[in-house]
Amino acid sequence: MGIEIERKFLLASDGWRDAATHSERIAQGYLVSAQALRDGTAHASVRVRRTGDRAWLNIKSAQLGIERAEFEYPVPLDDAEQMLATLCDGVLEKIRHHVVVDGVLFEVDEFFGDNAGLVVAEVELSSADAAFPRPEWLGREVSHLPRYYNVNLIAHPYAHWTQDERHAAGEPTAC
Repeated sequence: MGIEIERKFLLASDGWRDAATHSERIAQGYLVSAQALRDGTAHASVRVRRTGDRAWLNIKSAQLGIERAEFEYPVPLDDAEQMLATLCDGVLEKIRHHVVVDGVLFEVDEFFGDNAGLVVAEVELSSADAAFPRPEWLGREVSHLPRYYNVNLIAHPYAHWTQDERHAAGEPTAC
């Protein structure tokens, strides 16, 4: 079993842009809805993702927090396109920028469409308590806030958030 240990942050500034080493456009959709995850009728998030001419199926355990079981498998591009077009409730699009700080990779996601304006940084760690650099552009941590999970951005996109949702300090516990 694979384990993903990932922390997610809002950004305090655009200071990361000059340090980006490369960027890639990503389209992804979910084969299990956010509602099924919230209701507890699904035990996993199942995502299909396309980046350029490559595609993957990704399965993550449906739990909050920075540590989750994760499995990822390559799939044929044509299959991924068909799944995105016919089996997903919606498709999330973003550009992922790779930014290395002191040897640590931060993935900065800049969203499009109904999620335009939302930019988050993720860092994968070797353990839940692993140290990592805190560049000045790294803002508030949102790892435990479900609204920032990509599956929820399809069901409740950033453009539909209230001002309170955009600035809330807390969040109810739901996937």
